[in-house]
Amino acid sequence: MTSQSAATLRSRYVEQAASDLEENRRLQQELAEKIKMLKQEETLLSDIMQLAERYEGSSDPSRLPEQAQDEPALTQMRRSAQGTSAPAKAERQRSAPAKGAPVKSAAKTAAKGKSRQPLLGDLLMDLLRTYDEPRLAKELRDELLEKHPDRTPTPQVVRNTLESLVAKGRIRRHKQQRSVMYSLVDASRGESATAGSGTSPDDN
Repeated sequence: MTSQSAATLRSRYVEQAASDLEENRRLQQELAEKIKMLKQEETLLSDIMQLAERYEGSSDPSRLPEQAQDEPALTQMRRSAQGTSAPAKAERQRSAPAKGAPVKSAAKTAAKGKSRQPLLGDLLMDLLRTYDEPRLAKELRDELLEKHPDRTPTPQVVRNTLESLVAKGRIRRHKQQRSVMYSLVDASRGESATAGSGTSPDDN
């Protein structure tokens, strides 16, 4: 083999080695890119698995992810409840009535408060008792709203109640021009109320 042919062969080997090295580097770069993509997919799948665990056991699949922020804690509570020992369950049962007690107590208090509220007719008669002169239904209602803000009857309800008291003979109706006024029927105040109105009572 001549020196020229040896040099040519050596040159070919160098070119082949350089080409192989370049191809090797290209393959390494591709593998690095694939590894990077696989890691991203792994992270994405991990997030999906965590999200699926949040919705595990949920009966409402339409809930948004931000609505399920507390789901891991709830799921853990459900799982732990299945394996909870009898003493722990008994402890929860003892504590449950304590939580419900204030609600029941408040409900009973509210029921008592409603039962103790005076009737609208009694309130209107109390207002009439403070006057010697007949009063308009509108005046009585305005004063009622001022003194009893928790009572908000409509003008029609006030008039109906007054007329009911008239029918029962507990108050009197007075007509003055186009207005209708009311006064309390009281033995000690009947005459002064009639005199103060300037008109005779009209019970018709």
